[in-house]
Amino acid sequence: MELMYPIVIILGIVAILILSFIKFNKKDEYQSGKKVINPEYIQEEKYVKKKMKKYRILVFFIKTACVVSIVVSLILAARPYTIEVTNKEQYSRDIILCIDISYSVDELNQSLVGRLKETVNSLRGERFGIVIFNSSPVLLVPLTDDYEYVIDELDKLEKALDMRQHYLNSFGNYDYKQGEYLIAGTDYGSDERGSSLIPEGMASAVYNFPDIDEDRTRIMIFSTDNDLQGEPMLTLDAAADICKKNSVVVYGIGTENMTNEARLEMKAAVEKTGGTFYLEEHSGTVKEIVEQIDNSGKNLVKGETQVKKIGKVTTPFILLVLSVTVMIILTKRAKL
Repeated sequence: MELMYPIVIILGIVAILILSFIKFNKKDEYQSGKKVINPEYIQEEKYVKKKMKKYRILVFFIKTACVVSIVVSLILAARPYTIEVTNKEQYSRDIILCIDISYSVDELNQSLVGRLKETVNSLRGERFGIVIFNSSPVLLVPLTDDYEYVIDELDKLEKALDMRQHYLNSFGNYDYKQGEYLIAGTDYGSDERGSSLIPEGMASAVYNFPDIDEDRTRIMIFSTDNDLQGEPMLTLDAAADICKKNSVVVYGIGTENMTNEARLEMKAAVEKTGGTFYLEEHSGTVKEIVEQIDNSGKNLVKGETQVKKIGKVTTPFILLVLSVTVMIILTKRAKL
């Protein structure tokens, strides 16, 4: 523990010494009061002896409490504190969730989005973003470390997927507002180019990593059934080349109903980037992919070192209150 104003202690000690010197050099002279005859006789009385013994004891404790109060007051005036040094460590990792928003991938996406909310809550300094695509890609959430905002968007996405699955399975009421959340922008160009343009979804997500030349770990979580329903401008292999060139590692999750050809093509593309391919049907797929990303995909960087002066006045203040309280109580009891 250190003192912010140690000079206060020095000045206090000097003042105490001066007062003590004045007191010790003062002659005890009779000034006022009643004089009594034969004081020696009175002092020999048992009652007086008992009262005087009690009085001296109480005075001793009063003086002790007074000294404690003065010392503690000086300490409080000197502002005791401790220094706390903290290093803000963050992970220079960017993660983009890129999901095929077509109907056939809804069940996979529901599971993925639900589990990723737990992952986002455990992030420390990483940036997280969301891209959804069908005929065209849409940047739903730009890379950000505002995890409350990310969770809110994942909640909306999960709700929209749940609503659409409920409608398709039971022909219930369709909430067009929630439906627009999924299709607004993603169906742009579907009349001319078709839908489920998987390679373009993957390639476009790469360019949503800002500062592409910055030394940060870049990860893409990519979910699709790899079932093309149109004519993309590039192949999935070419999209993987773009990811690899820009140091984006792709972790892909395919649906359990995807064809063997689609599975092999997606697996080859994902592994080309240095990532891993998973199938939805595997037990604990989402948990496994998150654990693999967490273990291998983060670079620890030291943030700014913060030095804080934290006041330590609680204990001295309690001692001051107690000592003053003791003085008040004992002073009343010390009256003869």
